[in-house]
Amino acid sequence: MKWDSWGALALALLAGLVQAASLAVPGSGAPLWWLQLPALAVLVALLDRSPSPWSAAALGLVFATAWMCGTFWWLFISMYTYGGLAAPLAALAVLALAAFVALYYAAACAAWRAWGQGHWLWRALVFAALWLLAELCRGQWLTGFPWGAVGYSHLDGPLASLAPLVGVYGMSFVAALLAALLALSLRAPAPWRAGAVVLLSLAVLAWAPWTPAQGWSRSAGALDVALLQGNIPQDEKFQPGTGVPVALQWYGERLRSSRASLVIAPETALPMLPQQLPAGYLDAVRKPFAEGTRAALVGIPLGSYAEGYTNSVQGWVPGTAQPYQYDKHHLVPFGEFIPPLFRWFTDLMRIPLGDFNRGTIGQPSLAWQGQRIAPNICYEDLFGEELGARFRRPEEAPTILANFSNIGWFGNSVAIDQHLHISRLRALEFSRPMVRATNTGATAIIDHEGRVAHQLERLTRGVLEGQVEGREGTTPYAWWVSRTSLWPLWGLGLLLAALAWRHAGRRQDAR
Repeated sequence: MKWDSWGALALALLAGLVQAASLAVPGSGAPLWWLQLPALAVLVALLDRSPSPWSAAALGLVFATAWMCGTFWWLFISMYTYGGLAAPLAALAVLALAAFVALYYAAACAAWRAWGQGHWLWRALVFAALWLLAELCRGQWLTGFPWGAVGYSHLDGPLASLAPLVGVYGMSFVAALLAALLALSLRAPAPWRAGAVVLLSLAVLAWAPWTPAQGWSRSAGALDVALLQGNIPQDEKFQPGTGVPVALQWYGERLRSSRASLVIAPETALPMLPQQLPAGYLDAVRKPFAEGTRAALVGIPLGSYAEGYTNSVQGWVPGTAQPYQYDKHHLVPFGEFIPPLFRWFTDLMRIPLGDFNRGTIGQPSLAWQGQRIAPNICYEDLFGEELGARFRRPEEAPTILANFSNIGWFGNSVAIDQHLHISRLRALEFSRPMVRATNTGATAIIDHEGRVAHQLERLTRGVLEGQVEGREGTTPYAWWVSRTSLWPLWGLGLLLAALAWRHAGRRQDAR
């Protein structure tokens, strides 16, 4: 390989790391949309100069591997610190996952180098379509792992106004288009025309924030909530002699003493099956909610050896004979189910892993004081198309979304900031508030415009009390995704890719 090729690969690696930083910059944790666009533009410029589809694939692989490693490097913490996996093996596992995911983008880059022919505006559109397909493949195939999609970088930028229209993947498409326009305009035959297109794009960006996002929903009244954050150390959380008794005591006391209309405790706040809890414990904790004006939602595992287990949320509402129950649908690979042929890998770690049963998509919400509260557990809030299934019938659609998480596995890392951004974007897509109850952070109240109204300091034990305003109404994204899932975006990407392939073939025949 020539020296200039190695230089291009090094630049692609650097650009990938910059794109990772744009999701949640180290230190502040803020998303930086203006950092993401030039990072991806650098990749497009390198692809435009690459001599072949194979070299383009190599550039895409290096860029995306660096981007993925820089995004979810914190998986190393869970495997090494809490799983006991040797550091080299843990690092290799993160790198292998990143490289595997990067294959989608390598294929997209190779296809663009082969099919992206013609006018530079058309080529920019083709790049955006192929990038969109790579994002969709990563987000849906093999159970999906869309953590760190490009759209999340634009949470506080102009493209955020597109969230209630086209969702995070539509935002990724537009971001890729703008990055490609930025890169390709510099080599366009008529620079003044290219400059005009870029200026027009920037004008659209400047206008977008003024789009009235609040018009998609209306107030459904307010609810007082108390969000519990136990901050139980992850290496003690499931230990009978340390974390378990602390959790049972602290959460039990806060559930009984809180005066809020709705008390919410995070994922596996009670870290034992009901039949494993001390005699009379669960009845004593439920008793204050049997009557009166208070209800609770509590993360707890449910099931048995015979029937299997679920990662669940149980709801206690006055005047109801049976507790409300939500069972997690989208399980975490290796954490909640073990993919075929990988049992040997999980056996190397000291993490309580197993195969859980799945809940269904579109489970009912908890009805309480005029609100419909829809739980989602851990990284389920990554999958807007699955949360959207609850919006098919407006009269049953949630007025409040509630996330129950424990990402203590990843320490005091940028994973906390990234997950907060994910919940904020779901709030924007559906024009719904999202309340987050977590073990270590970020415990927060997010309004329907994606703004953090209240937040508890991470890695502290405490209670966040506040008021959340429920919302009714349906955004365009909620309407179409509840009926068609992500197929419209798949159709857009595949149609443009097919047209590019056909156009490139005709140009080849003409030669």
